[in-house]
Amino acid sequence: MSIDTNLKAIYDKINTVALSCGREPDEIQLVAVSKRFPVTAIEEAYAAGHTVFGENYIQEAEEKAAQLGGKCTLHFIGHLQRNKAKIAARIFDVIETIDSFKLANTLNRHLEDLGRSMKILLQVNIGEDEKKSGMAAQQTEQLLREIGQLPHLEVIGLMTMPPFTDDPEDARPYFRQLKQLADSLAGKGLFANERRVELSMGMSNDYHVAIEEGATIIRVGTAIFGQRK
Repeated sequence: MSIDTNLKAIYDKINTVALSCGREPDEIQLVAVSKRFPVTAIEEAYAAGHTVFGENYIQEAEEKAAQLGGKCTLHFIGHLQRNKAKIAARIFDVIETIDSFKLANTLNRHLEDLGRSMKILLQVNIGEDEKKSGMAAQQTEQLLREIGQLPHLEVIGLMTMPPFTDDPEDARPYFRQLKQLADSLAGKGLFANERRVELSMGMSNDYHVAIEEGATIIRVGTAIFGQRK
């Protein structure tokens, strides 16, 4: 099936799942994960009306951003190294994977040099999976307070990747824990917008469960673009 057809199917599923659990479908943003797919795939999705894309690798994203000419919204969803923060500050609209003050401070400094600000999410390793990046849940409040002192960063929510499993239901407890953590922190006024805290969670195999548990951003790649080579 075409990328256009796949996107329509996912948006239909978002609508169905959201309405079934009493949510508005437009509360949920779809990030099309285009890592390791060519710019032509992004162009096809863009032609179908989709404008928000996720990339994992800085060099690849930098090349794509140059070709796209700023017409798409780019989220960085991979592990960001501090020595790549300068490029990230220039080419991305949102970075979802901040997990330390050192990284945040470096990014803030580069943003200051560029004269711009950026929306970010904090990556929480909610499942305490050694194979995943992100901070422990109990470290999140302190980092939020520290980043609150950095003028060029706006923390809009939390992001997580639970331990991989074939059964989407296995991810449900982790999604629920992230929602509970976000609600607790929002009650302390630690996010840029207390009325809307973004929760980036859920991928191709489990995004429907994530929506049921409160996701506002889902990151879907293979269900849109097909299998990566």
